[in-house]
Amino acid sequence: MLDRLSHPVLRKIIKSLTLCFAVSLTAIMGMALVACDNSTDGSTSVQVGSKDFTENLILGELYALALEDQGIPVERRLGLSTAVVHEALINGDVDLFPEYTGTGLMFILGLPMETDPQVVFDTVQREYAEQFNVTWLDKAAVNNSFGIVITREISERYNITTISDFQREASNLRFASQGTFEVREDGLALLEEVYGPIELASLAAFDNALKYEVLRGGQADATVAYTTEGQLADPYFVLLEDDRRAWPPYNVAPIIRTEVLELHPEIAAILNAISADLTSEKMIELNAQVDVEGQRFEDVARNYFDSIRDSIQQ
Repeated sequence: MLDRLSHPVLRKIIKSLTLCFAVSLTAIMGMALVACDNSTDGSTSVQVGSKDFTENLILGELYALALEDQGIPVERRLGLSTAVVHEALINGDVDLFPEYTGTGLMFILGLPMETDPQVVFDTVQREYAEQFNVTWLDKAAVNNSFGIVITREISERYNITTISDFQREASNLRFASQGTFEVREDGLALLEEVYGPIELASLAAFDNALKYEVLRGGQADATVAYTTEGQLADPYFVLLEDDRRAWPPYNVAPIIRTEVLELHPEIAAILNAISADLTSEKMIELNAQVDVEGQRFEDVARNYFDSIRDSIQQ
């Protein structure tokens, strides 16, 4: 075999193949470095991520559209599992995504519950900067927390608009649980700690996906919900005010790797303008267009962005 490889023609062929392989390998490595380097070249794409539920998908797409509108190249990494999106940010697999203040405080930082929205925001903003080199931009008025929902008929019959009212009239109300509200520390137990004993007429478990149909069908009068769910756009339902702040705030805000923000400082003004326009009522409406009407989240985000584009650029 060695004698065959020593033939002049074979040596020339091997030399050529070796050179070609070296050139190809260098090119591949160069492309890989360019693809991975998102912190040194201002022209590279900003990786916009989101979690995998409707509201976060809409917001992630909205952030992407706003950046692209201002000439910032974007690569979408939408629909990531809630369990991995924070690590994806820390590892540089995404550069920014919509996060919730309560999630950051209790589940990421592991700090005790706090119900003052500004205290929660100030805490996560400070700790994320120190621990993760991540910046919280302005929070929106959107608050996707826990809430109690009742039918409008029941609200008017018993004059119930707050959870204090709900506690007062609990003995007249049938409650639709999803099997966890009555056992979770931040469920019925927390409400009773803040509002006093809640003696319900009945409490039965239903599938979470059916809770609004259960109320509409007259099988129950009240249920627990997230406060920006799209079904709340229907005037048939009334979301009660948490008047004693039993539950922590979950205001949404863009969070971004600080090194990316330093590379693109204009991102702050762009996304802060988006947050300034958003309210819980508006978020309910956008969620309803997807979850109730069946529209694509991309279309909902595009239509909303087009409707506010001129106002947020002033």
